[in-house]
Amino acid sequence: MLGVPGQVNLDYAATAPCARAAADAVAELLPWYASVHRGAGALSRRCTLAYERARQAVGDFLGTRAGDHVVFTRNTTDALNLLARALPAGTTVVTFGGEHHANLLPWPRGSVRLPVPPDPAGALRALDAALGELRRPDPSGPRSAQQGPPVLVAVTAASNVTGERWPVAELARVARRHGARIAVDAAQLAPHAPVDVAALDVDYLALSGHKLYAPFGAGVLVGRADWLDAAPPYLAGGGATSHVGAATHDVRWATGPARHEAGTPNLLGAVALAAVCTALADADRAALHDAEQALLTRLREGLAALPHVLELRMFGPAAPRVGIVSFVVAGRDSTQVAAELAAAYDIGVRDGLFCAHPLARRLLDEAAARGGRRDLPPTALRASIGLGSTTGHVDRLLAALAALA
Repeated sequence: MLGVPGQVNLDYAATAPCARAAADAVAELLPWYASVHRGAGALSRRCTLAYERARQAVGDFLGTRAGDHVVFTRNTTDALNLLARALPAGTTVVTFGGEHHANLLPWPRGSVRLPVPPDPAGALRALDAALGELRRPDPSGPRSAQQGPPVLVAVTAASNVTGERWPVAELARVARRHGARIAVDAAQLAPHAPVDVAALDVDYLALSGHKLYAPFGAGVLVGRADWLDAAPPYLAGGGATSHVGAATHDVRWATGPARHEAGTPNLLGAVALAAVCTALADADRAALHDAEQALLTRLREGLAALPHVLELRMFGPAAPRVGIVSFVVAGRDSTQVAAELAAAYDIGVRDGLFCAHPLARRLLDEAAARGGRRDLPPTALRASIGLGSTTGHVDRLLAALAALA
């Protein structure tokens, strides 16, 4: 990882540091930088090839199926907004209250937001009941779960607040049983564990390059082609058309990823993201996972040993999770604690509600009740680890919190 010596970065969940593979890929391509899909010269042809190879590499990394589209976007928020624009008329979207704003705000009115469940099994029960109600047959019509407007389930794979993992494959099976599709926000899971669209049997998946060690402004939406090819272009402009005539409405839009990638694409972002995907695909992900889990256990056990520090969680303390922990220091303002950690100890953590306000506020209330505290601040702190994190970083944070608390 690239980084600044002496600084302890424990804010990977917001933006991960740049991987050397991403920086090297960008540096190698920069002398050749030119237009994509728009020129016959050697530079343009090389850049077009690099862009489409990047698309293939990202698709391979995510286990896409034949016929799936890989659409480059700016980030997860952009990708999910694109999908929201592509929904067939009348689609009902079912989400949970534990989502990031990117998976709460883009969906149309009339969407269903289920409460945060007490555990993963509760999520399956709640979704099954909700979809059963939505798919209840009309007594006057054919008794088929496939009847009625489309339904899309939209769920995170790992919480950006607590790091807890959601049972995506099991949720997908519930959705299938009711004839619904499922979209997954993999922004927090993909940097920590393999994600395979085909194995999970999900219809759509979105992620951000800046959380996957490729902070060059690219994200991706992958998934089934039919809704994407039938929808109006996400952006209208050059590159998204196959024909534009003289008349105002004489336009034929492209099919495939180009339909939603109007304008000059983010070549360097796509190439950087693909380089990281390739590097991770070649790495020993199991060993990386074990190392991260050891650091995560050390961090959580250290926080639990500190007086007045309470961890936020949705499920039980043993629920599977990635390297993200949110917590509060009783009697201390979280913004002030974060500022002191930065100023006095060169430690960077996140403070606030983490673009998941409904969930974070609920968890703060639950932490106060669980700990019998009435002096918790209105916002939380979040420490998140990644490939560049070390035991020394975790111990430095714990020692600093002990001094501040």
